[in-house]
Amino acid sequence: MYIDREIEGKLRSYLKQFKVVLVTGARQTGKTTLLKHCLGGEYEYATLDDMNNLDLAITDPKAFLNSDRIPIIVDEVQQAPDLFRQVKLVVDSLDQYGAVILTGSQTYQLMQGVSESLAGRIGILEMSGLSLREVLGRSTGERYIPVKLDKRKDEARLKRPEGLDIWEHIHRGSMPELQRGEVDWYDYYASYIRSYLERDVRQLINIKDERKFFNFMIAIAARTGQLLNVSDISSSVGVDAKTIQGWISILQASGIIYVMQPFWANIEKRLAKTPKVYFMDTGLACQLTGWYTADQLKLGAMSGHMFETFVVSEVLKSFMNAGRDLREVSFYRDLQKHEIDLVIQDGRTLHPVEIKSGVQVRGDAIKRFSCLEGISGYEVGFGHVICQTPEPYLISESVQAIPVWAI
Repeated sequence: MYIDREIEGKLRSYLKQFKVVLVTGARQTGKTTLLKHCLGGEYEYATLDDMNNLDLAITDPKAFLNSDRIPIIVDEVQQAPDLFRQVKLVVDSLDQYGAVILTGSQTYQLMQGVSESLAGRIGILEMSGLSLREVLGRSTGERYIPVKLDKRKDEARLKRPEGLDIWEHIHRGSMPELQRGEVDWYDYYASYIRSYLERDVRQLINIKDERKFFNFMIAIAARTGQLLNVSDISSSVGVDAKTIQGWISILQASGIIYVMQPFWANIEKRLAKTPKVYFMDTGLACQLTGWYTADQLKLGAMSGHMFETFVVSEVLKSFMNAGRDLREVSFYRDLQKHEIDLVIQDGRTLHPVEIKSGVQVRGDAIKRFSCLEGISGYEVGFGHVICQTPEPYLISESVQAIPVWAI
């Protein structure tokens, strides 16, 4: 069963604007399925997971990729770094847009090839796991921006999805394969972690102690939705801080985590600079931290952080699927430890967002929103509190509580 993906519209737009399009993202998020579904009848498909293709791409890039094979989709292209130069030569000889589509799950290796050979010729799309919008069939293709929602005008967006158990959804995770009920949750993620360590991590670094990297992943998962304290993780895992920083880069490059920077206006010297870390897939974070059922998660010590992680990942997915800059999503924290969970930047307007796992939200939940006032060059826009309320209600004239499924 194919689930329509929000990024389809942006993909087709990029194919008209760029000679080469790169679709990247974590393993098993549906990149190949998307491309085959949308373009399978128009493009030749070649995966470098096939050893014959890989051998030819490495030993004779010109024979592997020539103008006779255009248009073509090349999957897992990071396995043949020299192929990027051949892509450049081929597309430079053609007037055709959307001639080559590349995919891969290792952003670090991919971007090296892009920067060296394809700068100015390539459009880059980052793909995530399924969003709740996609699962519910409510895709819009638009990034999330807080606006005042009306029960009648926005009825389709606000209607409570029939049968949705939000904690079951958070626990299950966003990988497309898990939408099939017969796929066992534990088995899937255990296999995912093994293949990630054996394939992606080993390609990027020479791990002497794979167990320590696994423990590092657990340590990061246990801190999802929190400020990133490298020295604390270093002490917990038993490796030096420099190594931890490198490993964080590995997780981010392969789409496992997102490191969110605080909002920073140059003249606002009082703002703190410590980032926050979020897992992009809550199911994987639950497996790593030992929350093996939705009920355990709902009642457990990490419920608040995991709910926040889910909401943040949904917001980020909306920006990724719209082809927007993720740096437009940040958080606020100053030296007095005043915090706002999310700050959504729309031009020179800052939209504050708070995330609460409860149903009812009191007025003190938005008391820090005023911290954004007076930041030179910006104005404060409409704000949201994203929670489990069954229907929206105003907390103030400029802030509304909305249900989590209305993001």
